[in-house]
Amino acid sequence: MEALTKGTSRRNGVTAVHSLNRFVLTVPALDEAERFYTEFGLDVRRSSGRIDLHTFGHPHCWGTICEAPGRKKLQYLSFGVYEQDLEPLLRELDRLQIARVSAHPLSDNSGVWLRDPDGNFVQIVGAAKVSPDGPALRAPPPPHPIGRGAAPSRSAAGRVRPRCLSHVLLFSSDVPRSVQFYGEALGLRLSDQSGELIAFMHGAHGSDHHMLAFVKSDGPGYHHSSWHVASIDDVGIGREHMAACGYARGWGVGRHVIGSNYFAYVQDPWGSFAEFSYDIDFIPADVEWKPGDYPAEDSFYVWGPPPPDYFTVNHEIAG
Repeated sequence: MEALTKGTSRRNGVTAVHSLNRFVLTVPALDEAERFYTEFGLDVRRSSGRIDLHTFGHPHCWGTICEAPGRKKLQYLSFGVYEQDLEPLLRELDRLQIARVSAHPLSDNSGVWLRDPDGNFVQIVGAAKVSPDGPALRAPPPPHPIGRGAAPSRSAAGRVRPRCLSHVLLFSSDVPRSVQFYGEALGLRLSDQSGELIAFMHGAHGSDHHMLAFVKSDGPGYHHSSWHVASIDDVGIGREHMAACGYARGWGVGRHVIGSNYFAYVQDPWGSFAEFSYDIDFIPADVEWKPGDYPAEDSFYVWGPPPPDYFTVNHEIAG
């Protein structure tokens, strides 16, 4: 039986990935991607034919976007595993008869490679844990002296700087099948779901309520990346800044039921989204989370504007 080591970021006796290490996309216009993610508040670093997405003050690269003709496309997801767990994980893949494949051509050829049931490339690398070890730090509330207003000044609000990547949501042609694969192959655990429409998975070694999620579609695709910000004001300020920069399409501000976080989604030039997220549920390594199966009306939000009709369009397969 697995052991729960209280207060740590490791669940003893469990072989599983600990982090969503990186997502990699291709888009037809790298200049547009650079502008979008720069305005979103990320530390965007450009090199030949690609941009790398960092957050200010953090050394890790959370995403890479390369230029390629045609539609925007998810190229692969990279997951990190503790070095000592890599060989046991490979033995488990062999036991499950999950085939390994050649490295993705956009990668550095490191790690172990699989393809999920929808054909997405998946990389597994021995790496340090970059998923959160505890609930995201909140900005301290502004001082509220008696006789003065508590709201921050609009003129001094400044730019929103996301702190780290929280999760990625993918389109899936079969949500239960995706959940089964990522549970068996990578050791991710079901957090919550809404029937076969949507499902959320967390890391056994402690992570946000979800580091990976799936929503039903006619085929695979990338829906959004979600980024931690420090306050509910940051969610609103970030969304307003993006609208002022010409990125008016999106959804929010609102609050989710599943995961509990406050959100604002901004649509990128290719139909997918980046999310400002605040105060998502956290599942520690020493907690057994009991998955819920929520009714459809609870699968999206507690409050906020209705989601626009384009919010769940999979532009990687749309006609």
